[in-house]
Amino acid sequence: SSPLSLAYVMYTSGSTGRPKGVMVQHRSVVSLLDAMQRVVALGPGDVFLAVTTFAFDISVLEVFAPLSRGACLVVAHRQETLDSAMLAATIVGRGVTAMQATPAMWSMLFDSGWSGAAQLTALCGGEALSRPLAQLLRQKTGQAWNVYGPTEATVWSSFDALSGADVV
Repeated sequence: SSPLSLAYVMYTSGSTGRPKGVMVQHRSVVSLLDAMQRVVALGPGDVFLAVTTFAFDISVLEVFAPLSRGACLVVAHRQETLDSAMLAATIVGRGVTAMQATPAMWSMLFDSGWSGAAQLTALCGGEALSRPLAQLLRQKTGQAWNVYGPTEATVWSSFDALSGADVV
């Protein structure tokens, strides 16, 4: 296998609304993992909670980022992703230090009374991030990042730290 070999094909309608297969090479996945390591810096003491179905490209990062850095991967059950109390209990009970989710999922957690987690690196992407949610993520987690990218760019093509100045 070479860096140009196909890693996977992800089907998406993207911005066109017309289904298409996006072919992603190994080198693109490795480049994503290296870039995200500079942001999240996972290591053997970390626990990454994967909450995204394998049908979405986001799962590529959720699975391979922790495993490629010696961190623990916890795959949430579907029930946990639909029940904010169960999800919050998993974050606490498993000592989760990193999680990426959509704004809708982060909002679900906060709306249910979740108080956040100081040790958590929060990645938020897949939908528009509102200013109030950005403020909550920044205040209630150890660090928070807004991430964005189309499937064609191998999951995330941009990321920005949510700092106090960004969310005031």
